[in-house]
Amino acid sequence: MHIVISTWTDIIQQFFPIFTAPGTKIFSRLMTGWVLCTARKTITGIFPFAEPCFGRAHDAYHRFFPDCRWDINKLWQILTLTLVRLFCRAGIITVALDDTLFHHSGRKINGAGYWRDAVRSTKKSIVYAWGLNLVVLTLQIHPPWGGEPLGLPINMRLHRKNGPTLIELARAMIDQLYQWLPDRSFRVVADGFYATLAGKQMPETKLVSRIQCNAKIFDLAPKRTKKTRGRPRKKGKRLANPQKMASYIRNWKQIEFCCRARTIKRLVYTRQVIWELLSNVVDEIFWAH
Repeated sequence: MHIVISTWTDIIQQFFPIFTAPGTKIFSRLMTGWVLCTARKTITGIFPFAEPCFGRAHDAYHRFFPDCRWDINKLWQILTLTLVRLFCRAGIITVALDDTLFHHSGRKINGAGYWRDAVRSTKKSIVYAWGLNLVVLTLQIHPPWGGEPLGLPINMRLHRKNGPTLIELARAMIDQLYQWLPDRSFRVVADGFYATLAGKQMPETKLVSRIQCNAKIFDLAPKRTKKTRGRPRKKGKRLANPQKMASYIRNWKQIEFCCRARTIKRLVYTRQVIWELLSNVVDEIFWAH
């Protein structure tokens, strides 16, 4: 007797220990139906592809998410370890952090509310829409076929009204990522909203973000001499804000980096400063020209 195990079966079987025996069968067929589905990827749309012979009742798939016994954190952990093993075996792991609005109709959706829609909002007008506000952490990889880098989701949290803030949810995901991979270093890329994570003392993690052009920044505290009395200084003299400082900088350094599958040259200036909002040392702040 010959048993043929496909690549898909080998991948999907890694998640089986999370579920019970009945839940494992539903999960396997649900994921297979999701891949094969050519209609709208809802439970109703996936069901004909997951159960072509209609061997299981339709409501069993609808009850899988609210009633089945499984731990979503374990699912994210297995997925993260699998993707890192395939695409980031060595070096610093680069992850991207952002929040997004998942449009979901219906007044009885758990955790749904009116949130800012970043896609339709502009500087002059803010658009709000009904849905789920999700904080997503993605693994950044460069596909072997070239082109723009891909972001593969490795963790996600739901932001609820009167619950943990977006910053707190992001910090929890980054800490959880370090617990899963304690022997690796991480580079988190995020927009200016998550810049305050730089002062959270995250282990083996560096944040790449942006601050306001008029941010209050200070030089590092001077070295304390033996004869100096009183409490040691926490920061040095105040520096010009990034926008003003860029006007008189002369020692720019040219670098090359990949941006959306294109090699771009920029002039940058870097230095260590203290950002007043964090009251902490920012390892490197740079201006692009």
